[in-house]
Amino acid sequence: MLWQRALALTFLLLLVASACAPRVADDRVTLTPATFADLPGWSGDDPRAALDALTRSCARRAPRPPGRAVGPFALAGFEKDWAAPCAALAGLDRAGLDARAARAFVERHFRAFALSGPDGDEGLFTGYYEAAARGARTRTQRYNVPLYRRPPDLVEADLGVFAQEFRGRTIAGRVADGRLVPYDDRRRIARGGLAGQGLELLWLDDPVDAFFLEIQGSGRVTLDDGSVVRVGFAAKNGRPYTAIGRVLADMGALPLEQVSMQSIRAWLSRHPDQARAVMEKNAAYVFFRELDGDGPIGAEGVPLTPGRSLAVDRKFLPLGVPVYVAAEDPDGALAPVRALMVAQDTGGAIRGAVRGDVFVGAGAAAAERAGRMKLRGRGWVLLPRGVLPRAPAT
Repeated sequence: MLWQRALALTFLLLLVASACAPRVADDRVTLTPATFADLPGWSGDDPRAALDALTRSCARRAPRPPGRAVGPFALAGFEKDWAAPCAALAGLDRAGLDARAARAFVERHFRAFALSGPDGDEGLFTGYYEAAARGARTRTQRYNVPLYRRPPDLVEADLGVFAQEFRGRTIAGRVADGRLVPYDDRRRIARGGLAGQGLELLWLDDPVDAFFLEIQGSGRVTLDDGSVVRVGFAAKNGRPYTAIGRVLADMGALPLEQVSMQSIRAWLSRHPDQARAVMEKNAAYVFFRELDGDGPIGAEGVPLTPGRSLAVDRKFLPLGVPVYVAAEDPDGALAPVRALMVAQDTGGAIRGAVRGDVFVGAGAAAAERAGRMKLRGRGWVLLPRGVLPRAPAT
């Protein structure tokens, strides 16, 4: 097919560029052996919900080839290494399982490794939630802001399929004149670039709600008859993500230290004449699909667990791996986080080895907490016993 030839040419150019450039530390993760006693707050954590989340991740592993690498450069071993702990988890009697027994199970089947990357062992941990909006199936005078399905001409490729050094990286675009070119950016899409193609999934009544639904990656849309439609991430246009909080700070519209989801929303609502131009500074765009059953669904393809599902940068960490997070608010306004989580999602703003986005649930309280979470802390990756973390050769 034409798009396959264009993609092959693009990938060849990437390989040539990679071969000509030195391998730098930016792509490297260091996992240092630790004990569970090294994990701040571990003795007080109740990881039962994390084990439920891990059970869902294990179900995704089951059909994969045993020799398939887990993570960049087989950082977390191979799929066969995860068979034993996943089998033990499937056979775990949950009746009467208390927090202490759950911790004992984790300690029996996993080893902890302190996580660090090019920028050290401390990073930023934020929060996200299942957004809420009002909408309709058809366009009306009130409901005139579209949520789009994935366009059929959008081409996405996981470069890790072609070369281990590109694992966790994807590109997206469309084929034009035999070449793979970038897909439309937010500005073009928002100004009608996809109109008339029947791609509208739902129509919302507020462009700011639509924007934040994209940022969160999932949401519940309430229709006028009271029914609720759950939508989730389907694809993205491949354009780079730009945080508009930084844009507003650079404009002098908001002090950087006061930037939060709440302050951004308030500014956009107060300045509707400038809101579209500011939102269009973020060229990234998310396409949606309608979800059935439990949700929201993360990038791993499993329902997310509040407080126990973590969005990570797949360039550094694989999905389905347990990560213990110990982080706190530098200002002391929010309670510290000390919890075992599972890497089950990704996000446009999540970049770096020690960088996470905690799914905190749905509703007003979750939105409030997510909007104010700017915690600093560390992460520990849990690997099956017997697995030694691998790293790229120097």
